[in-house]
Amino acid sequence: MLDIGHLAVIGALARHGRLSDAARDLHVTPSALSHRIREAEKRLGLMLYVRANKRLEPTPAADHLAEVATRIVDELARAESDARRMTGAVRHVVRLAVESYSSYHWLPGFVRHVRANAAGIELQVMGSTGADPRSGVATGRLDVAIVSGDYPALGLVAAKLFDDELVFILPPGHHLAGRDYIDGPDIAGEDFITYTRAPEPDREFALLFRPTSSYPSWVETVELPEAIVEMVAAGLGTSVLARWAVQQAIDGGRVAASRVGPDGIVVPWYAVHRDADGPDSPSAAIAELLVRWCDENGGSL
Repeated sequence: MLDIGHLAVIGALARHGRLSDAARDLHVTPSALSHRIREAEKRLGLMLYVRANKRLEPTPAADHLAEVATRIVDELARAESDARRMTGAVRHVVRLAVESYSSYHWLPGFVRHVRANAAGIELQVMGSTGADPRSGVATGRLDVAIVSGDYPALGLVAAKLFDDELVFILPPGHHLAGRDYIDGPDIAGEDFITYTRAPEPDREFALLFRPTSSYPSWVETVELPEAIVEMVAAGLGTSVLARWAVQQAIDGGRVAASRVGPDGIVVPWYAVHRDADGPDSPSAAIAELLVRWCDENGGSL
């Protein structure tokens, strides 16, 4: 069986590619690292690397182990960090993420809410979780995620937070600004910025663009919605985003907003956590506090 030292070597080689660079990262000599590789291959009874053009090329087995190693090493680092923080009044650390958006104007108030109602639980807000952090909750990289859409996931519990409409956002001086709603033909050919080009069944592509056979001009894909707001405010295009995440920019007059289509598009938002954690777990407590927080704040974050 491989130990954590072998996995660290495999992970370092996946990151750097070169034996000397991986050895430098691990603060060992290249010969010591080579010895660890041979030892791992002997334990497994298979080849992990082959030499090609003065580089170690991974076999499919090494690629698989590198992916596992990255997850394990990351988990250990987080566990060590959590353990150091679990001193004094902190008994549990709950890792929280929000799908797609990094709008955290609500976070300071919610942290106070947690401290007042769940002593001993500390929040750790996680980034770089991908478009759908449900998988992060399912695999244990996250404890609670705020997600949108009725997309059930096996093994997760979903607590309804609120319903939120999607809105077209436009520069204040745009010729479509000020309309109650923007239909498909209105936006045809307009410069459009999106954070994903993957069509979702309950969003503007499936419910507005495709039914009307009217499509904007896709000029940019920007993964950070907050960056999209800045680009729209600067007159570089239009977009469709969740109202709760851009309301401050709308209220401040930085962007104009209209409904998406005559009937609008409303998307539900949930707090999800692992069913296996149980109803009395810290993650379940945070999900319930999110529900209460949204109820007390007008049905939104």
